[in-house]
Amino acid sequence: MDRTITRTGTYTGFLTHVALRRSPWRLIFFPLVGIAMLIYATKLISRSRLKEWNQTMLIGRHIPGDALAPLIDSYADKVIATNIYPGALRQMAADRESGHHLVMATASYRLYVSVIARKLGMDDVIATDTFCLPDGRIHARIDGENCYGPAKLRKIEAWLETKGETRADCAVRFYSDHVSDAPVLDWADVPIAVNPSPKLRRLAKSHGWLIVDWSL
Repeated sequence: MDRTITRTGTYTGFLTHVALRRSPWRLIFFPLVGIAMLIYATKLISRSRLKEWNQTMLIGRHIPGDALAPLIDSYADKVIATNIYPGALRQMAADRESGHHLVMATASYRLYVSVIARKLGMDDVIATDTFCLPDGRIHARIDGENCYGPAKLRKIEAWLETKGETRADCAVRFYSDHVSDAPVLDWADVPIAVNPSPKLRRLAKSHGWLIVDWSL
């Protein structure tokens, strides 16, 4: 989703949106978010741990699900109003008209992505899950794998199994902007690089994958 359908990433925007409306004082931790990014860049922590740290700092270690729900809804409206590529909307409409099943597979959190996907008319979501406590509080911990890189392909394959489908049953078109999705692009019948990063553009050209621009 991020930078494929949307112009910019959504995760930090989501945390900031919630912090501003629920606990503005938490924005004092923004310098620490930057430090956490530097620690991640040196490979001292995983991408999953980075997400967990940032969530803890900006919205808290635990947050009631019912308190979060209206903030997720308003954030989804904001993303759709200001952060979606026009070409993405046109392509989704065309794929829907052609009878395709639209599934959003993203490293972003299902917590808010599912609402964005529903508002965009997507049929299903494969995403990073957050741990929910028995009392309904959302815990700043990833449940399972971060849906990124090879883990995204594993999650897609697991999703197919839950639907009672096999790979042979499906004709898969997969859109991505980033080289981390190379495993899924290789796996797809129709791999499409959308506004690709430089590394993905080079890979797409070497593999003969379609390259498209959704920014217009």
